[in-house]
Amino acid sequence: MRLVIARCSVDYAGRLTAHLPSAPRLILVKADGSVSIHADDRAYKPLNWMSPPCSLKEGTGDQEGVWTVVNKAGEKLIITMEEVLHDSSHELGVDPGLIKDGVEAHLQELLADRIETLGEGYTLIRREYMTAIGPVDILCRDASGATVAVEIKRRGEIDGVEQLTRYLELLNRDPHLAPVRGVFAAQEIKPQARVLAGDRGMDCVVLDYDALRGIEDDKLRLF
Repeated sequence: MRLVIARCSVDYAGRLTAHLPSAPRLILVKADGSVSIHADDRAYKPLNWMSPPCSLKEGTGDQEGVWTVVNKAGEKLIITMEEVLHDSSHELGVDPGLIKDGVEAHLQELLADRIETLGEGYTLIRREYMTAIGPVDILCRDASGATVAVEIKRRGEIDGVEQLTRYLELLNRDPHLAPVRGVFAAQEIKPQARVLAGDRGMDCVVLDYDALRGIEDDKLRLF
């Protein structure tokens, strides 16, 4: 990963145009080729970004200090450096991924064993289906044969929806799986997460831990 802190301006040209005026910002260039620009007041969400696959070209001569990032659709992110305050690269290696707590791991196991509770005709493909950015909790097929990716959380919040979004983006590049839709499942789903999931075409499922274990009603509540 390359970390650059610089006073810069940023222009995006693609389906729309956007401009960030000159200001100090953090630029992340990751090993997967993605480039993102961050401010100091936006938590984890970047001001602008380019998802992989994309290419980064650093200008020379009259264009020195100008970075041009181009994705496969021809969209461009142009970063004009005025002053570089920090520039370093770090080898992070392969990340082991998020280790779920005992409840989440058990929910995954129970739902995989009783996948038909998501709907009649559902069949399991596999648990922990690996992608380039980590494993999808459950990959299955619905009654029509369409592929479904399920992300399981104990408490469903916006970051979980974002995680499932990234998985779906990758899975839908595989012609053997596409089209893939998402199901966001949790014991409790926050209202903001539910709205974001719905906006992105995902179903939300509230999981009853005891019901999955067969202690009470064995039905999931679908919303």
